[in-house]
Amino acid sequence: MPLSIKPVSPRDPRAIALLSESHALMESLFPPDENTCLDSDALCADGITFYGAEEDGELLGCAALARRDGYGEVKSMFVAPVARGIGVARRLLAHLETEAKAEGLTLLRLETGNKLAAAVSLYERHGYIRRPPFGAYRSNGSSLFYEKTVCATVQEA
Repeated sequence: MPLSIKPVSPRDPRAIALLSESHALMESLFPPDENTCLDSDALCADGITFYGAEEDGELLGCAALARRDGYGEVKSMFVAPVARGIGVARRLLAHLETEAKAEGLTLLRLETGNKLAAAVSLYERHGYIRRPPFGAYRSNGSSLFYEKTVCATVQEA
């Protein structure tokens, strides 16, 4: 069965395992006060949709779209090590962009870490531009901030 991307509960055991792996990586790379990871409960909040990239029942990656005041935020993007390099992150990002457009969001923002070269490369390759901190984020030694304008889908009358 081909890769599919769809909403998944952040409390699904497969999602919890992926998020735990992601959080462990972030904790190994960045100081605790510079980690902005959301746990499963936070990802269940109103205004956040958590997506899983699944193939043959295995959750290979995840990402969330958080609706903020005037923009969408990419959160919790992570791909299992066994699935890296095959386009899972690219497809998740494209899915979030499509969802944002369909909802009329014209701007996506994100925060990532300066030691996450593959993530930085992915975002820059797909048109995300560096920007100053936004929302509740503050400058620190690790965070990089990006945004991309996405065109809303024109509704047929």
